[in-house]
Amino acid sequence: MSTSLSVILKRLGVVFLVVCIVLGILLIFSYDVIKIDWPSFMEIQPSFKPMEDPLPVPAQSIPVEGPAYIPNMGAPTNPVPADDASLGRGAELYHINCIACHGTGGKGDGPVAAFLNPKKPANLTSPAVQFLSDGAIFMVITNGMPGAMPALNENLTVRERWDVVNFIRTLK
Repeated sequence: MSTSLSVILKRLGVVFLVVCIVLGILLIFSYDVIKIDWPSFMEIQPSFKPMEDPLPVPAQSIPVEGPAYIPNMGAPTNPVPADDASLGRGAELYHINCIACHGTGGKGDGPVAAFLNPKKPANLTSPAVQFLSDGAIFMVITNGMPGAMPALNENLTVRERWDVVNFIRTLK
């Protein structure tokens, strides 16, 4: 009887040892002690870093919401009438996207403006801005200003950008 008990204990010891070895190997790989780069890992796939130059727009393509402007054809004309609905949407979008730099009155005195060096935000009430065409203001909102203002073409749809243009006209 004692020999069979010792045989069972030896077999249980061997099984326990094998299970511990298998679990140890699994833990080594799961905690990246030994790391294998599989081609499906996202960090080793080709990608673009944030704020890296985007890919060019395919030739002859039109955005889903329609063409915003035609390159090399000058500033577009404003297709959105400056009615109460457009001005209301423009005011709301201005307060979400623009107020931090340009301030509530559009004078370029927003809470972030003091930290922007060397270029300060534009005073949207100034004659220099107000004499610009609607299309020129739209293009600045769309493409931004190098080193001064980020492009908002990915944040705002074409219609929303025109609503902001209409609201900026009321700041004078």
